[in-house]
Amino acid sequence: MKQAQKSMLKHLLLYGTGRGRLWAAIGALFVGNFLLLASVLIWWNFNELLYGKGEHGDAGSTYLVVGKQVTNTNVGLKGGTLFADADIAGLKQTPQVQEVGIITSNKFPVWAVLGGQVAMSTDLPLEGVPDKFLDQKPTDWDWKPGRRDVPIIMSTQFLGLYNYVFAPSQGLPQLSESSVKMIALRIKIGPEGRAETYSAHVVGFSDRINSVIAPQSFIDYGNERFAGQTAGAQPSQLILKVKDPSDRHFTDYLKEKGYSTNNENLRWSRIREIVEVVTTATGVLAVLLMGIGALVFILFIELTIARAHGSLLLLKEIGYGPGSLSGFMLGRFVPLIAGVVLASSGAITVLQYVAMRRAAESGLWLHTLPGLPVWVAMSASTAVLLLLVVRSVRAAIGK
Repeated sequence: MKQAQKSMLKHLLLYGTGRGRLWAAIGALFVGNFLLLASVLIWWNFNELLYGKGEHGDAGSTYLVVGKQVTNTNVGLKGGTLFADADIAGLKQTPQVQEVGIITSNKFPVWAVLGGQVAMSTDLPLEGVPDKFLDQKPTDWDWKPGRRDVPIIMSTQFLGLYNYVFAPSQGLPQLSESSVKMIALRIKIGPEGRAETYSAHVVGFSDRINSVIAPQSFIDYGNERFAGQTAGAQPSQLILKVKDPSDRHFTDYLKEKGYSTNNENLRWSRIREIVEVVTTATGVLAVLLMGIGALVFILFIELTIARAHGSLLLLKEIGYGPGSLSGFMLGRFVPLIAGVVLASSGAITVLQYVAMRRAAESGLWLHTLPGLPVWVAMSASTAVLLLLVVRSVRAAIGK
């Protein structure tokens, strides 16, 4: 269509249209589309934190250390707080549990003597955990009988407890992680008369397990040599790799069985409820705003075409068909829809980037750009808007 023809059609069909109603409709469409995409974005980011692959791999899984609650009923009962094979099998069959690991505690005495600036000695409880449940496996973690050096992984909470509680009260220096790794440590295991002495050093720290961890082979060796306990004995604690700790069926299962864990690790269940309410409410509000905006936009189009009724009859008489007139009108209104979609998509991209930066400050990992569900929602809303506008224009001109 030539420029002169476009100018003529614009003058005949769009002259005197109300700009105020048009911009009000566009504003409602933008806010509604933005809120719709924002609700999907919040839902997607939450699921990425639960299930997604983070910057360092399996960031979506949560590791829980569980034990049986100590009650007046089982406190004096032999094996009352130990996990039987049936208990472990039941946990493995729970849908949210991906893997179950046995935490093996030492059944032999361990005495630790620290050298350097921190001169102290203490009983030292040790635990063994399957290597695949460690935060990171140190390079020199493997231990075999005959090796006189024992690597140890310490809980970061233990270090914090020492730095902020024990050290100030005893007049001892505070320690960084790197300085702890340089401290000479000597441990003596076994009863008097049969005790064995080893040198030990801290090779890493764990945010996942709140204890002192030694290689599984070292714990098995000490238990068998000094306590006559072979591998496979009933454990008092388990470590679970959980897909979604916020699942209500899973949390109800733990309560029903009387299993205890760090309640902070189950904070996702409370966060999930909040996220569901927020995303649902935002989505409903977004659909209502988009519906109002689309209705006002369509009414504006139909009113514009109705006002140009005489001009349409004239254009029909001089050879313009409904198809060409519909194409002209769509060429005026479809770019407005595209502008709304691009603006809301740009705003959502900025929102995701800000969320990613804020999450990084809290030690969480999110994607820099919105994910596929957000773009699918954007495509669906765009398709619905375009379909309504096209049908509206064609129907109005057809009349």
